[in-house]
Amino acid sequence: MHVRRNPVERGRTRGPLETTGRGVVSVAHSVVLTVVVAVLVAVLGAACGGPLPKDTDGSLGRITDGVLRVGVSENPPWTEVYDDGRVAGREIDLVTGFAESYAADVEWTPGAESELVMAMARGDLDVVVGGLTSDSPWEKEIALTRPYTDEVTPDGDTEKMVMATPLGENALLVALETYLAESGGAS
Repeated sequence: MHVRRNPVERGRTRGPLETTGRGVVSVAHSVVLTVVVAVLVAVLGAACGGPLPKDTDGSLGRITDGVLRVGVSENPPWTEVYDDGRVAGREIDLVTGFAESYAADVEWTPGAESELVMAMARGDLDVVVGGLTSDSPWEKEIALTRPYTDEVTPDGDTEKMVMATPLGENALLVALETYLAESGGAS
């Protein structure tokens, strides 16, 4: 003999149960599921080597109270390199401010863009500046920041200005992007 339940009674709960659109789930089952998901997230985070963003070579930790190694390619007004080794320009000011926020001294390395990218790939530089744009041909060798400002060229085109950090040094990349966003970029 089949007994039909009143539709009103089907939505009732008995004890620690919850009614959902798909059926009844016990509160204990929901708690267990939440704990399992939290444990999986913790295990995956530990397997990835700790907190994110990662800084595989420890660049951000090394520059804090240390030295920020910056490659600079001449590209006025973003960067200017003088014969006596001095540097100037909008991006020089930004990088200097970023270094100061980490109590770091800046070690400038002038050079051609291609030489600086190769030096960064070898781990010799932390940041490269020189009027890089978001359509840089080096994006497979280096990590580019998000554009921090737009520049209208004499042709009327708009270029998105970026800086470069080593691939995999995501904590350094995020710290630099955060500084650029908070400082208002180059104006």
